[in-house]
Amino acid sequence: MSINEILSRFEPRPENLLSILQAVQESHPTHHLTPEDLKAVARYLNLSYSRVYGVASYCSMFNLEPRGRHIIRVCDSPACQLMGATTVLDELKNILQINENETTPDGEFTLETTSCLGVCGIAPAMVIDEEVYGNLTPEKVREIIEEYRRRESK
Repeated sequence: MSINEILSRFEPRPENLLSILQAVQESHPTHHLTPEDLKAVARYLNLSYSRVYGVASYCSMFNLEPRGRHIIRVCDSPACQLMGATTVLDELKNILQINENETTPDGEFTLETTSCLGVCGIAPAMVIDEEVYGNLTPEKVREIIEEYRRRESK
């Protein structure tokens, strides 16, 4: 979907800024906002580029750099920490050969942590894109990543 198609779904009112940025970011295969996107949004909403850029760079839900095709978020809430989130995160770093907030060289995975996924009953947990995985062990993490890689190679 083009930026103009996305913009046309919203009234050109400043209070729609966050929703528009979210929709634009979701439309990119690399899950990020480009300078061109920010300029188009600024023009559409009759806002300064600096205001739009300021919001996009301040809010942690927006990304100005390309990210992986699959976004992995590991919960680092106290409940998940107590149940082994550090071990899960370490295993993901080892498997993917990246650190937090990095993307694999093939562009498939970006690894992040998040404050809470709201699934404390299945701690430790992570989400890949929109799918939640819980009661994780290093072995389960390995199996999950291998399954994603198998799907991609088909």
